[in-house]
This record gives sequence, C-alpha cells and structure tokens, in this order.
Amino acid sequence: MARIAGVNIPTNKRVVIALQYIHGIGEKFAKDITDKVGIPAERRVNELTDAEVIQIREAIDRDYVVEGDLRRNVAMNIKRLMDLGNYRGLRHRRGLPVRGQRTHTNARTRKGPAKPIAGKKK
Repeated sequence: MARIAGVNIPTNKRVVIALQYIHGIGEKFAKDITDKVGIPAERRVNELTDAEVIQIREAIDRDYVVEGDLRRNVAMNIKRLMDLGNYRGLRHRRGLPVRGQRTHTNARTRKGPAKPIAGKKK
C-alpha cells in the first residue's frame, strides 16, 4: 500500500482514482499530477515503481496544498470571517447556510433535526 501525503492510497485502483483519496486532490489535479510524472492513465497503483511513487509524492508536496495544511487553511478562513463579524461569519457561527439558500423549509443538514414547537397542531 503506497503512502502519499500521509494517506494510504488503495493499491488495486488506477492511479488517477487512488490519488483522489487525498483531501484536496480531485479529478483534474490527479490527471495533472499523472501527466507531469508521465504515468499512463490505465496504470494501477500496485504496478508503480518506488521511483514513480517518490516522483508523485514530490510533485504533490511541491505544487499542491493538501490534507492537514488545506484543512487548517479552510478552518482559519472560517475563523477569520467569524472574528470579523460579517454576515458570512455570523451564518457560520449560528450553523445556518452561508451561501444564500432558503431556510424557511429545507436546510436540515445545517440546522440539524427538526425541533417540535409546542402548540403547533392543526
């Protein structure tokens, strides 16, 4: 099992798919990495040589923000918004949708399970 950026990537999958197990690498970045290193698209992780794994690891370390650093950056950005006290920060603080979605109905993922209101029977 290859370990890249602190993540054990699955060995029996194609390299492009396996790289997407790393937080911060999606389909486009995975294809870009394999193109830079020169690995064919149909190659599987268990067919990689140690040198190719090292090349992939170095390319990710050099060019991309992934895993812990990315999570830290996102958390700091949200904390900055909350400290500023602007609208987006208040929405984060209250646990409500941030990007303008309606909350009269829906928004159950952000708001949590519905709380019953006493005396609201029809």
